[in-house]
Amino acid sequence: MEHHTEEVISLIRGVFTEYKAVFDVVGYDSDLLDINKHYKDCGGWFWVLVDDERVVGTSAVRRNKAGCELKRVYLHQSYRGRGLGRVLTERALQWATEAGCNVVVAWSDARFLESHTMYNRLGFERFSERVSGDSEGSLEYGFRRTLGAQSAL
Repeated sequence: MEHHTEEVISLIRGVFTEYKAVFDVVGYDSDLLDINKHYKDCGGWFWVLVDDERVVGTSAVRRNKAGCELKRVYLHQSYRGRGLGRVLTERALQWATEAGCNVVVAWSDARFLESHTMYNRLGFERFSERVSGDSEGSLEYGFRRTLGAQSAL
């Protein structure tokens, strides 16, 4: 994963710029500086979508007491509208199911309307909102999906 770190940071920084959001790789977004430590080494996983040796998408899952949290679902603007965000998210949900998580929660910036539509289509329900811990105090919406036999992918 380390060999993709700079490309992952560049992709996510670009999405934040597109949405006029603050990207703080030395603070709030510092998990991206050591992806293995913050995801794989603590029982989660991080995926990259690569096209022609270029990272164009990401998704991740971290385990927590309540189940799993879907994190870092980003797709380069030129790759949206092709179902690739859905593929990345479904892969993360499959991993969470196989890891024994019963519930997956995703927190998404209120500006990421396309993501909210995708979450709804994938069976997530919006359950809450909060002010994030980032430097701009962004409004985030919480989405939750129950996993298991009754909600097969």
